[in-house]
Amino acid sequence: MCLAMPGKLVEIFEEGGLKMGRLDYDGTVNKVCLEYVPEIELGQYALVHAGFAISILDEEEAARSLETWREFNRLREKEGAVAFDNRPVKVGE
Repeated sequence: MCLAMPGKLVEIFEEGGLKMGRLDYDGTVNKVCLEYVPEIELGQYALVHAGFAISILDEEEAARSLETWREFNRLREKEGAVAFDNRPVKVGE
């Protein structure tokens, strides 16, 4: 199962003719493709799935999503399960 995670855009660059960026996911920074959201700007949040930014989120929506993820992990830990790692899988590096 894959979950799309929001991240904050901290860098924009070009690689192989594609618009790329680095997104910060609560302290973990990964490279993603930005071709599906060409209008994104530094400091904005994007929803990322499988290494591709698929939509732009406002800061409030991103914060709600991240807090839901944290609460999910707190409940799993309370039940004795291991928390899921909130870092996205690195694709193509």
